[in-house]
Amino acid sequence: MEITLITGGQRSGKSSYAQKLAEEKSRHPIYLATARIWDDDFKNRVNRHQANRSEIWQTIEENKHISKYNWDNKTVLMDCVTLWLANFFSDNHYDVDKSLKEAKLEWDKFVQQDFTLIVVTNELGMGVHAENEASRKFADLQGWMNQHIAASANHVYLMVSGIPLKIK
Repeated sequence: MEITLITGGQRSGKSSYAQKLAEEKSRHPIYLATARIWDDDFKNRVNRHQANRSEIWQTIEENKHISKYNWDNKTVLMDCVTLWLANFFSDNHYDVDKSLKEAKLEWDKFVQQDFTLIVVTNELGMGVHAENEASRKFADLQGWMNQHIAASANHVYLMVSGIPLKIK
């Protein structure tokens, strides 16, 4: 199992860099899409991501139960932890503790397989302080899950203005 975590702010180049790494590691990488389509703007973002991937990619859409697939001996790009966590948070009616517990359990099952994983996440705590309680709770949830993932990652990169900075 090899885990590479790529983190950074919005539009920092995380997904592009992750895609490049996956394509270097495999001739047929898998794109694990974790998003639920919430509105038309988000649908447009998803379409832009899809257009940036060539025909070598296989896409699997799974918004929560990422451990149920057989990933052995594959290269998987999970994009992204933030959207995956949002699904737990929403389904659990903004309960941070329950969401974190469920996400950690699912993550820990997911990484029991033998595969190459490149995972994209966001550093929400580096931006503007959230204006409402639910947003502040989600930023906390994201930070704690990022720490959990980074602890077991082999490599961690922080993206700044399209430039990857290796931090682990």
